[in-house]
Amino acid sequence: MSEILYEHPMNERIRSYLRLEQLFEQVHGSLGDDFENSYPLFFNALFAILDTLDRHDIRGDLIKDLEKLERNLTTWGTSPNVDNKTLQQNLHAAKALSTIFRSKNPLWSELKNDKFLDGLRKRFTLQGAYSGFDLPALTFWFHQPPILIREDINRWLAEINCLEHALTLILKFIRQRSEFENIESDNSFYQDSGEGLQMLRVKLNKSVDYFPSVSGNHFRYSIRFMELCERKGQQYINDKVSFKLAKC
Repeated sequence: MSEILYEHPMNERIRSYLRLEQLFEQVHGSLGDDFENSYPLFFNALFAILDTLDRHDIRGDLIKDLEKLERNLTTWGTSPNVDNKTLQQNLHAAKALSTIFRSKNPLWSELKNDKFLDGLRKRFTLQGAYSGFDLPALTFWFHQPPILIREDINRWLAEINCLEHALTLILKFIRQRSEFENIESDNSFYQDSGEGLQMLRVKLNKSVDYFPSVSGNHFRYSIRFMELCERKGQQYINDKVSFKLAKC
């Protein structure tokens, strides 16, 4: 069965994590053979990552989550049924990343000092303002040997590589906190306590013509199912719905 997965953060920290995760996916997805046409996606995503890091204390949040993960992994290591090799790999990764983030200056601070990127970043804040006449330096850069272009890209991504690895590790264990359960609702409405939850994950059959709209907070949340509407844009449905839900 083909399904669509929807994820909803239950706090601002996880909201930032999921946004960054999506931005990293856009960065890597743009680095194909057609990079000369997809470069706006690459640079927009890269600069959005830097903007998110400027606005939020991501480093502090990551340190706390990595330290918590270290403690949990150490505790889980006493279980006789655990895959000790995999656990030790994850524990080593969590410790190494935590050490990196506790250093005085985060690695990505070097990206903010990159003069070439800084010049691009100022222009990319203006929608569509990255044509050849806007950024002749970018046109010149594109005409460098491909190996030099790739070296620049790899150097930039190396500065935020630890951030991506930390997000991947933390979100992996958050998502594994809960299995999906089948739920049916007679009036397309579902609500429950949000206490202790970090994320909601909803799966719907790809064949249905509705999607979930989640609202609430860590005290209580609700899920209403909606459909696209030509007149209103979208509207609530009142039919019986079936979905899968993981409360992470």
